[in-house]
Amino acid sequence: MELTIIISTYNRAESLIRTLDSVIQQDADPATWECLVVNNASTDNTKKLFTEFSQKHSEFNLRMVDEEQQGLSFARNRGIVESKGKYLAFIDDDETVAPTFVSGYMSLFNAGYAFVAMGAVIPVYESGRPKWMSTYTEKMIANPINLGDKPFTISHKIMPAGGNMAFNRELFTIYGNFDTDLGRKGSELRGGEENDLFRRIRSLGERVFYAPKAVVYHHIGDDKLTAEYVDKLSYGVGCSKRIQAEKDGTLDELYDDESRKRFYTFILSLFYTLTFRPAKS
Repeated sequence: MELTIIISTYNRAESLIRTLDSVIQQDADPATWECLVVNNASTDNTKKLFTEFSQKHSEFNLRMVDEEQQGLSFARNRGIVESKGKYLAFIDDDETVAPTFVSGYMSLFNAGYAFVAMGAVIPVYESGRPKWMSTYTEKMIANPINLGDKPFTISHKIMPAGGNMAFNRELFTIYGNFDTDLGRKGSELRGGEENDLFRRIRSLGERVFYAPKAVVYHHIGDDKLTAEYVDKLSYGVGCSKRIQAEKDGTLDELYDDESRKRFYTFILSLFYTLTFRPAKS
């Protein structure tokens, strides 16, 4: 088995099936890859719909395992243990993938110079992109990434998206798994587990490559475009940053960084207002 696609899912049964519909459209030989779904204590009909889908498409290597410990990091770590692939690619259950997703990563890894890779994330707004969505707000909600059509080593300033990242499985033996204190847990919108992993990887000089053909489409529903969701997401990101800073002993640096953000936010808000874009402000 060359590559395993790992999808962690929690109470998104219909969205998961949409994701799987795109997964089975791959142009790579089905015998060379598998898709492992980690059911993270879902209480909806996730298991039933997956079973029906996998039986209908039995020519593909589709499997589901359960992880009862709630949390995205617990689910992803379970996926690492249960996977069979030499390479592991992580996507989310609210995404779809391009037909070249698997082959795009495999060609990069099989070339022999990539140990860690990332691909593009293209946002898809199901009801259209709202007029209040600025570049800065979109980065937090949709995390779009599109770095062109050629593979290259990405800058340390670019943090890969958790919904489209891939690794040689040996990496986890060297650098450890995802930090279970970080990442989403149920309805809590925490994050930072992939950022923490990439910081550990890069601290020892590992390079991260860009795989242009490994494209995912991040579907943004109306539920993610409310003031309540943005507030909750912002709070969750803040909690995650504090947890990481407490572990690293860098709380003072975090406070300084947040103070700068407040200042720049005020300037941006003023700029949008003065340029007659109050919704973005």
